[in-house]
Amino acid sequence: METPENEVFRDSIGTINEDGKRNWLYPKKPTGKFYDYRKWVSYGLLAFLLAAPFIKINGNQFIMMNVLERRFNIFGFPFWPQDFHLFVIMMIIGVVFVIFFTVAFGRIFCGWMCPQTIFMEMVFRRIEYWIEGDRGKQIRLDKQKWDAEKIRKKGTKWFIFAVISFIIANVFLAYLIGSDQLFKYIKDGPLAHLSTLLSLIIFTAVFYFVFAWFREQVCIIACPYGRLQGVLLDDKSIIVAYDHKRGEKEEGRALFKKNEDRAATGKGDCIDCGQCVQVCPTGIDIRNGTQLECVNCTACIDACDQIMEKVDLPKGLIRYASEDNITKGNKFEWTPRLKGYVAVLAILLGIFSGMMLLRNDVEARVLRLPGSLYEHKGEDVISNVYTYKLVNKTIVSIDDIHFKLLSHKGDINLVKNQGFSIAKEGLAEGTLFIELETGAIKGDKERVEIGIYSGDDLIETTTTSFLGPRSYK
Repeated sequence: METPENEVFRDSIGTINEDGKRNWLYPKKPTGKFYDYRKWVSYGLLAFLLAAPFIKINGNQFIMMNVLERRFNIFGFPFWPQDFHLFVIMMIIGVVFVIFFTVAFGRIFCGWMCPQTIFMEMVFRRIEYWIEGDRGKQIRLDKQKWDAEKIRKKGTKWFIFAVISFIIANVFLAYLIGSDQLFKYIKDGPLAHLSTLLSLIIFTAVFYFVFAWFREQVCIIACPYGRLQGVLLDDKSIIVAYDHKRGEKEEGRALFKKNEDRAATGKGDCIDCGQCVQVCPTGIDIRNGTQLECVNCTACIDACDQIMEKVDLPKGLIRYASEDNITKGNKFEWTPRLKGYVAVLAILLGIFSGMMLLRNDVEARVLRLPGSLYEHKGEDVISNVYTYKLVNKTIVSIDDIHFKLLSHKGDINLVKNQGFSIAKEGLAEGTLFIELETGAIKGDKERVEIGIYSGDDLIETTTTSFLGPRSYK
């Protein structure tokens, strides 16, 4: 089926030319109200991103994703492999939250909060503007022969990009292995930890490649979120949109003429200046409608508003709006779809909060030794052998650990480590015997409840099975 003429632009992306080669973009430096707002939001998020692995709450790193040791800290709360279900629920909440915001407000996350956009537009691109100049100067510099000026500017830019990439790589490493471990490696020197140094070099190279060369291609080609929005958006979603009814009218777009009454001639308010295209960091024309390349960065809104102000026409030709708002004048409303997402979020948050409140600082597991049977000790005592594993999720050691039976009368005897301690973020394992009197056994397999105490304080409970002879049913 042949693509309609007005939809041909969807057959290709703006960063690839007709020969299939890279079409390098030179977006014009944006200015305006929304750009100023984005700067404040971006610098706040940058400060958080760079500081988070070095902030500690109750001794726990604020955010840590130690995949190798399967240890995670989220907002100061430690998560261990035993808490994987909590981590999964938290990830599901994050996904539902992003889907909800996409349905309601389009790709606002990409334009305002995505680390890729923040680093690219608010760090690397601004350095580029500072060294090489705005759009026109950058184009001329790239076409210029390799003289002293070009070598100096390009060399300075690439060097600064490499330094920033190295800093980002160190911060990224702090998220993975922990800031304390990172400082230890720095103190020991790079040669003492060659594998970590190699990882750091690889991370630096990846970040440099992304921000110095791959750039907007991450959002257009690599990131699946751009394609996801095509499934999630509907005509009620608020996005960065061009008001085609006002911009085109009966006669369509036309260049601006001084002292012209455009309303009388039927011409649209769009004067076809192309400023919205020149400032776009992904190289699209927002006037063609919603496109997967659009990251809702609002640069086109600022550019268009400035032009409208100069030609004495109302602002808002490009604005945050839904298709329903543009075509029918409908305002934003809470649709059943949005209410459904809110309900799902509320349920998930309730479940997660409840699980967090019930979560203990110590994880205990007592399992009967595989393949073992019960043992008679005298005429009135049955003994079973077990292995135990205790995980201390806190950053302080827990002392004077001992076990007591809560559900039956009997004794618990440890093979060793009577009244032992668990180091901070540590693990204790061992073997114990549970001994019950025959009169307390009502069947050949019973559940017994065990209390784990630190001194006189009950810190955790767990259950396990106890085997006895069938004759005691």
